[in-house]
Amino acid sequence: MAVTDAPRPLWPAILWVARHGQSAGNVARDRAEAEGLVLIDVEHRDIDVPLSDLGVEQSRALGRWFAQLPASERPQVVLCSPYVRARETARLVLEEADLRPGPDLKLRMDERLREKEFGILDRLTVHGIRQKYPELHEQRSHVGKFYFRPPGGESWCDVILRLRSLTEMMSREYAGQRVLVVAHQVIVNCMRYLVDNLDEEQILGIDRLGDVPNCGVTSWRISEDGCRLLPDLTDLVAPLVRAGTPVTVEADVPVAPKP
Repeated sequence: MAVTDAPRPLWPAILWVARHGQSAGNVARDRAEAEGLVLIDVEHRDIDVPLSDLGVEQSRALGRWFAQLPASERPQVVLCSPYVRARETARLVLEEADLRPGPDLKLRMDERLREKEFGILDRLTVHGIRQKYPELHEQRSHVGKFYFRPPGGESWCDVILRLRSLTEMMSREYAGQRVLVVAHQVIVNCMRYLVDNLDEEQILGIDRLGDVPNCGVTSWRISEDGCRLLPDLTDLVAPLVRAGTPVTVEADVPVAPKP
């Protein structure tokens, strides 16, 4: 009897999606919201916002968690948002895990993993959005955050559209490999929407439960037939807890009230 080749896997063997560590923007947003300000005082453009000191500590704690995994369980591919806070997180994770880009580890910046674009709402607090753009605030409440697109910005659907091409690339180029994605809160949720085949109600229900923790990890493992990814970890923060590192869940800036 002829021996048939095993079917080619359609997904990565393991897929981790991690949010970046706490950023200076997260800290500035908290301060602005607490003081009732209209604008979040961030000196950098959003792409250049760095990690806070705590964000550095969180990233190193996550890296130590990866270092403790068996060699056969560590990332082979790291896909990262080009934003500074995500790049710093990825760099620190790899440094602590003693992983270096080379023949055994591919590091790739991918603009499809960038933060959701907020358009004219960029850097505004909840109070600022209501004060400067009351009609947009009402429209968002009516349409819902999944479909609402601020002028010059993106809806969740827009983010999902670019992530569809990213997952197609992962299936084409990294099938059967262990892939770590380092990005942003909305990216984590939209990846869950895609991989778990959720609908609007389901993903917004998850979102209402709370913000994605900084350096929290959500992961999937490939099924035995190689045709789908099965849930493994959800918003894991144990690496931070074990290291005695504070867990933070600040929303990215700007933020608007959850529907």
